[in-house]
Amino acid sequence: MTVTRIASLQPSITLTLHALGRLDRLAACTRYCLEALPELAAHNLITLHDSWSANTDEILSAKPDLVLASVPYRMESLAAILKTGLPVLTLAPHCLEDIYKDISLIASIVEAKHEGEALICQMQQSIASTRWQSDSSANTPLVYCEEWGKPLIHSQHWVAELIEAAGGRFLGEPGTQTTPEAVAEANPDVLVFAWCGAGDRVPLERVVAQRNWQHLAAVRSARVYCIPDEYLNTPAHTLLEGLACLSAAIHPERFPPHPRLIQLNGAGESSGRGPCPSSAWSAK
Repeated sequence: MTVTRIASLQPSITLTLHALGRLDRLAACTRYCLEALPELAAHNLITLHDSWSANTDEILSAKPDLVLASVPYRMESLAAILKTGLPVLTLAPHCLEDIYKDISLIASIVEAKHEGEALICQMQQSIASTRWQSDSSANTPLVYCEEWGKPLIHSQHWVAELIEAAGGRFLGEPGTQTTPEAVAEANPDVLVFAWCGAGDRVPLERVVAQRNWQHLAAVRSARVYCIPDEYLNTPAHTLLEGLACLSAAIHPERFPPHPRLIQLNGAGESSGRGPCPSSAWSAK
């Protein structure tokens, strides 16, 4: 089957098609895809709801050969799409290896096997290089990374893998709920927030105050950060930007600052600058 018209219901799929050089196969996408890849606006594509709230009439109007969906999605939405008779492929990655397999699968669908292999190799080499740079560090900071704040939810398994590659220890069980009290008891060295759908707009100072976390080691040393949602929660090659942010937060003495990493400074206010390459946190 030759696939020439794809309806993408998640940014991870659209970003992967872009990296493979196959945006010409895209017939429709979500508004979140447009936010992740603004240049799509010039393509005049049909705009769809995402995998969570998919609208079958919208999808049918795009006349796709294939509907591609990825996490997070609702089974009810997928069932409705399947009833239309359209071919549907759903992706549900949990770890980096799953993401590599999904990239390879999408590449095979759009006849870009070589490009897919190159993209996976780039990701693997970047992660391996980061791990090599962080391996010689004498300390492995304990890192709490949060995907959602109400309720508190630990980031996904692939984020835990990235934190480990960056020389940190992931606090908790990936993807599960926790409480402010449990985090406070663990007293992490670094706090990282990447709320789904929030971009880089997590109110760090308010979160710390509402949870009474002023006494935590991470807060006292101003190692509290916001990483853009799309860098950690989108299972695509853009996770490499998330890795760069995590590396700068976990081992600023070894990795350069990242322009999109937001840090809570010593005065309890958010700063748009990345961490200083020295240990003088209170000077920020």
